[in-house]
Amino acid sequence: MQRLYDFIRRHPTGVDIFWAVVLLGLSGVSVVGDQGRGTPRLAAVPVVIGLCLVVALRRRAPEKMLLLAVAAGVVQLMLDVRPSVANFAMLVITFTVATVGERWASRVALVCSLCAAGLSQLRWPSETRGGWVQEVFVVVVMTVPFVLAWVLGDSMRTRRAYFSQLEERAARLEREREAQSKVAVAAERARIARELHDVVAHNVSVMVVQADGAAYVMDAAPDQARQALETISSTGRQALAEMRRLLGVLRTGDSQESGEYVPQPDVEQIEDLIEQVRRTGLAVDFKIEGTPRPLPTGVELTAYRIVQEALTNTRKHGGPDAGASVRLVYFDDGLGLLVEDDGRGAAHELYEDGGADGAGHGMIGMRERVGMVGGTLDAGPRPGGGFRISALLPLKPAH
Repeated sequence: MQRLYDFIRRHPTGVDIFWAVVLLGLSGVSVVGDQGRGTPRLAAVPVVIGLCLVVALRRRAPEKMLLLAVAAGVVQLMLDVRPSVANFAMLVITFTVATVGERWASRVALVCSLCAAGLSQLRWPSETRGGWVQEVFVVVVMTVPFVLAWVLGDSMRTRRAYFSQLEERAARLEREREAQSKVAVAAERARIARELHDVVAHNVSVMVVQADGAAYVMDAAPDQARQALETISSTGRQALAEMRRLLGVLRTGDSQESGEYVPQPDVEQIEDLIEQVRRTGLAVDFKIEGTPRPLPTGVELTAYRIVQEALTNTRKHGGPDAGASVRLVYFDDGLGLLVEDDGRGAAHELYEDGGADGAGHGMIGMRERVGMVGGTLDAGPRPGGGFRISALLPLKPAH
């Protein structure tokens, strides 16, 4: 049964042709057996063939078949060809154009449906004597099937349009969902790239400075060389721990599940960061102003990474005798960060928006981080020499 149903769905025109052949056979029997007066059998042949053709091609060309059915009806009236089984095609084409035809064709079908019974009754009035009341009753009874066919077809058109809108909306939502997923993936990739840059750039620069110092004093001051190697070891372990945390996020897809590796840096760890930088030989002055209080996680991480990147840039670009200062200021509605150094400063293209090709990624990352928490960042050379990074991060109640 299912195979038959699938065949019918795949070959709708073939099914229509089958019913058209059946209708042609029944109509031929009806015409041949009709012995009533005023029914020319020869004139009935093209009418019957035309109406059967309407049934056969109703889905391929509904508007044209409607016009063919109307023409067949006009020929019937003109040549006095009485209605037969073939006129069932008019009912079928009315339903078809109301379902899938153009709007104008649907309206023409409705008008013809309302007029067909009346014209038929006027052309071939009933031979029984029942007066005009009976004539009107017959017209109404004959009109009802056509009207019902049109109403049913129009209802199916409306339902199909509704389902089509639902499918279109579902497809649009799916496209939007895919676009949002791509945006989320891009944002996550950018976040991980910032984290990797901050972790690698800072820790590797510390390790390089310590390794150079250890090589310089290896023979003259073995104790200092040993201390430098210990700093390299601890810094490498810290970098590995943070890299392991990031890889854990990538594997699990959930930052909460990666807590077993290491917690995210926060404001309280800035002092430890500065102590680590001091051990590399960079003099850093650190002060906190205002009353410390709980901060949102995003603000905590942003503040830590800004200080980390700023001190890394000082070591890279400040020169051998550079010194730095870090200020954390707790305002009523924000956290202020000020990192300054008295070194040579950075190249112009490294702190402009967008950075340079292959350079300035740290500044780009800082601007992105500050923008994500709704803050502002100002970076550039100091009037008296050196470099300054100033940031204001808005505070919200920590929950």
